[in-house]
Amino acid sequence: MKGKRVLVIDDEPDILELLDITLSRMGLDVSTASTLSAGRRALADQRFDLCLTDMRLPDGNGLDLVGEITRDYPNLPAAVITAHGRVEDAVQALKVGAFDFVSKPVDLADLRNLVNQALKLSSTTPQNNELPAAVSASKLDRLIGESDSIAQVRNMIMKLARSQAPVMISGASGSGKELAAQLIHELSPRADKPFVPVNCGAVPTELMESEFFGHTRGSFTGATEDKDGLFQAAHGGTLFLDEVADLPLHMQVKLLRAIQEKAVRPIGAQEESSVDVRILSATHKPLKPLIDAGEFRSDLYYRLNVIELNMPSLHDRPGDIPLLAEFFLERIKSMWDSGQDIQLSGEAVQALARHSFIGNVRELINILQRALTLCEGTEITVEDLRLETAPIDVQHAESGFHHGENLDEYLGDIEKQLIENALRETRFNKTEAAKKLGISFRQLRYKLNKYGID
Repeated sequence: MKGKRVLVIDDEPDILELLDITLSRMGLDVSTASTLSAGRRALADQRFDLCLTDMRLPDGNGLDLVGEITRDYPNLPAAVITAHGRVEDAVQALKVGAFDFVSKPVDLADLRNLVNQALKLSSTTPQNNELPAAVSASKLDRLIGESDSIAQVRNMIMKLARSQAPVMISGASGSGKELAAQLIHELSPRADKPFVPVNCGAVPTELMESEFFGHTRGSFTGATEDKDGLFQAAHGGTLFLDEVADLPLHMQVKLLRAIQEKAVRPIGAQEESSVDVRILSATHKPLKPLIDAGEFRSDLYYRLNVIELNMPSLHDRPGDIPLLAEFFLERIKSMWDSGQDIQLSGEAVQALARHSFIGNVRELINILQRALTLCEGTEITVEDLRLETAPIDVQHAESGFHHGENLDEYLGDIEKQLIENALRETRFNKTEAAKKLGISFRQLRYKLNKYGID
């Protein structure tokens, strides 16, 4: 902390004095200003490691200053002081580039935590705003590809890592949403704390509250000891909510409160406990139609979707497929401890580049695993890929239906066949099969019972 400089801008003398005393006791060198113009002059004259500004100032809005800092001082974290309960102000602050926010009346524990996180970021970011080559090679280069779309994703991840803003990661199943979330975490000041992923569709409804918020001993039958929830497990780090669209409405309400209050109450507990967690979420479903249908809360959507990161599908970057195929083939051979130097033939690479990957990267990996198993020589051929089994032929399906048949039964047979194919291709991993089919784990479990698939 020693030698770190913080600029605080607020027009209320009592708050300005409180912040000055609190930050000075942390060993920081504090400069204060009561107007935007005075803050701008201080920024021009001195170098700071953090700027903390109120939103409403006598000569303008603090968000304008945040925008200027983002543009002119990209390595300077800026945080905003918002009015109590004004969630829309906090969201807007994060949208314009604020590192984080703190609400009035200022909770000093929250303030200290914010400052510590911001100064971690300030101390690890070089002045030229570029990541060290070693960090880039070991982390961002895990996003394989040379296309413009994947380069844009890398740049966006670097920006998102410098913020505490909630991020909604969208994209088709298998497009790498969890990898993107991991990279945002690993490049952020929270990298030394836990990254906790959870598939919202795989948690049984009756256990959701306990899983997310924990419980106390004796709070329900079977609760033989205190148990921390996912929020507590991710304290100080990042909680990744995968397939957030699968959350039931009652959990959406509780999740919204936990995010807004930065606190959770375990089942059976009398009091809430504070948690410091950054929320990243992902979905392969468009949420707007679910909001219109009353299946997803609009207030939770806007709280989670402060910034959106879209992961491109393989269909949008076919030129990356040969690179991805080579990379994953080498990794599979290493994992399987294959003694043979098996490679893809030129025709096989071309066939993969032309293939329509419904399951994206996950489907590509499954195809390569199958091909490596079936390959009899040292070269994987087009025949080994078995690509003809992946897509469904709609015209063939239509021609197989005859007038007078029961449409529901006929479509059910097709759905059952698709589920069985997905299970076989994922080696009967139900979670992976659900992702491949684009449905939740709970939906797959229902359909398995419906069709009697063991």
